[in-house]
Amino acid sequence: MAEFTMPSLGADMDEGTLQEWLVQPGDLVHKGDPVAVVETAKSAIEVECFATGRMGELLVEPGTTVPVGTPLALIEPTAEGAGRPGKAEEEPPVRPAPAPVSPAPVSPTPVSAPTAGQDGGHIEAGPLVRHLAEQTGVDLEAVRGSGPGGRLTRTDVERAAVATTAAGQARVRATPLARRLAAELDIDLATVTGTGRDSTVRAADVREAAPGPAAPPPRHVAAPTPPAHPPEDRTAAMRQAIAALMTRANRDIPHYYLSTTIDMAPAMDWLHEHNRRSPVTERILPAVLLLKAAALAAREVPALNGFWADDHFTAGEGVHLGVAVSLRGGGLVAPALHDADALGLRELMTGLKDLVARARTGRLRSSEVSDPTITVTNLGDQGVEAVFGVIYPPQVALVGFGRVVDRPCAVDGLLGVRPVVTATLSADHRATDGATGAHYLMAVDHLLQNPEQL
Repeated sequence: MAEFTMPSLGADMDEGTLQEWLVQPGDLVHKGDPVAVVETAKSAIEVECFATGRMGELLVEPGTTVPVGTPLALIEPTAEGAGRPGKAEEEPPVRPAPAPVSPAPVSPTPVSAPTAGQDGGHIEAGPLVRHLAEQTGVDLEAVRGSGPGGRLTRTDVERAAVATTAAGQARVRATPLARRLAAELDIDLATVTGTGRDSTVRAADVREAAPGPAAPPPRHVAAPTPPAHPPEDRTAAMRQAIAALMTRANRDIPHYYLSTTIDMAPAMDWLHEHNRRSPVTERILPAVLLLKAAALAAREVPALNGFWADDHFTAGEGVHLGVAVSLRGGGLVAPALHDADALGLRELMTGLKDLVARARTGRLRSSEVSDPTITVTNLGDQGVEAVFGVIYPPQVALVGFGRVVDRPCAVDGLLGVRPVVTATLSADHRATDGATGAHYLMAVDHLLQNPEQL
């Protein structure tokens, strides 16, 4: 049995607050599925499962702050091919019946007397099955057991729960905290629009649907009303976290800085023609060209794409481009666009819009904040012409782009006005030197002179 622990969601994270469980014991989860929401000093993040299995005991209650590495839940391994939710390992594959049985879940047959194997009214059911019945409000005496000797299984209880709700309303996908909160606030979950995965109703959705101007959760509900702290407290905590990390980065990382001015005329001409021929929904921004060039150059110069840890450099597995995003309440995060070098420009544009939107609404996932291999910051939309950033450890490089501006330039011996951008590189001298950094910026320049290669 594996332990699902509080993850490290960045070099500046020492602890996190479990805000909400997105699963419950017995749920089948796959690697990459969001299973919990964790609040850090910067944002609320959906934490993904690291393995495939069935959720066991949830060890930490929502609202609890614990250090990184603390076990949050147990994950029970499942046999290969075990994919039906709620299927007990000891359950036979099919229950013998005189009539054909549909593979889809069917309502259990209610009985008024003990079934076979329930001697003298005794119900043959294990403690986990009884606990599940108590949680779902199923009367075990009214359920026919499909196990050996009439023993009740998880599937029997789950089918009974579905049958019970089907009489009134379709069963709503909701997290345990959302169900508990809905019961406390007397809210019908069927009327709540779920914003979680597969339209699962989350606690925040229930609070949003609550009547009244504020509708805070009852005092005994474990999870605090998001945001867990007042906005000013969250902003102060974020500034403290950023300050601590950047202080450490400046102290421990021997930075070197390079810059170059890149002629953007070929790239802008190509972009204008592309957007002129494309529908509005498929047009791309100049920033996407810069991001793609940065990603492809990182693939070409892998010595800048990775991590410095334990006194040595480790190259990243793929180019996961961190994108610095300023948050509306102050502060910033730098989530990753995974495999950005392999994405087409339209895919990169779509991914960028989605990433920025979710970063500013607290809907990032753990894999997006924990594994960027190189970060890009672009302050061109703020009017800045050059930015020299601080490396985000354990990465070894940060790329900066300023505003695309018109400048007088000499091209082929002729003086003219052309759009240019200042590209900068902050790099870790322990991992590379200036020659490597110069190679990287030359690669970015070459790619932007040949935008059809992006």
